[in-house]
Amino acid sequence: MKITDHIKQANGKTLFSFELIPPRKGKSIQELYNNIDPLMEFKPPFIDVTTSREEFVYIEKDGLLDKKVTRMRPGTIGICASIKHKYDVDTVPHVLCGGFTKEETEYMLVDCHYLGIHNLMALRGDAMREEQYFKPTPGGHEYALGLVEQVVEMNKGHYLNGMVETSDCSDFCIGVAGYPEKHLEAPSLKTDLKRLIQKVEAGADYVVTQMFFDNKKYFEFVDLVRAEGIDIPIIPGIKPIAVKRHLQLLPQVFKIDLPQELIESVESCKSNADVRQVGIEWAIQQSKELMEGGAPVLHYYSMGKSDNVKAIASELF
Repeated sequence: MKITDHIKQANGKTLFSFELIPPRKGKSIQELYNNIDPLMEFKPPFIDVTTSREEFVYIEKDGLLDKKVTRMRPGTIGICASIKHKYDVDTVPHVLCGGFTKEETEYMLVDCHYLGIHNLMALRGDAMREEQYFKPTPGGHEYALGLVEQVVEMNKGHYLNGMVETSDCSDFCIGVAGYPEKHLEAPSLKTDLKRLIQKVEAGADYVVTQMFFDNKKYFEFVDLVRAEGIDIPIIPGIKPIAVKRHLQLLPQVFKIDLPQELIESVESCKSNADVRQVGIEWAIQQSKELMEGGAPVLHYYSMGKSDNVKAIASELF
């Protein structure tokens, strides 16, 4: 079922969902299952699975370091199919510009269609770890807008090599990212909003926001989007603070603000276990307010660990 249909069928009730990252190569998928199992009691209608782009590794050979390109967390589509089959839940793979050509993207979309995966997130992705700025993959898309357009064309039966006569067109439901505090590379929130509008006009069906810790930012963002005449669902993304290092890391990586009250609570903690509890309590209060404000879904960035998300969901769903 499409994400938008799940939301319609909920009739105003806030739904629960979460996001996973694939295990590193060599790790068992059972580790993923072990973190999914405790969350299934909250009946998520869908689960997102991220896609990691390629990265450089250095392999010693004959006393020299040989630079290679590899993917350390492959398997997104296989994981989506496995979770869908095992738990009878819809899955949402993340489709990236970075690291993929348009042709490779088309192959991924064909795989999804064959596997009965009807939802996806269209994202630009990040710069490679050793690069300061994002560089488009040769033959790939530069922006998520191009991905949205490619998916919409494929839904019409238009492939890269031309029109394909078929009675079995794909019908993907397309999610895109929204940034209540603007994308870190956008010169202004207004400019960033224009880019979101372009993606919606191109065919995006729903929005999932980047993490935020001040609900005022989310509600103001929703109002700005609605003022532009856009009425598709806007799903808030929630990340529970888990370690003290997040006070520096999250603003540095995502260019977001943390409320002073949260900062002081985390700084007063004597251990990361205490920080984790502060993060849980903050996310519970965030979530309650978002539910009262009519958020269609609460989408949690679990990073593959379910204990804190379970503690939050237990108070809400």
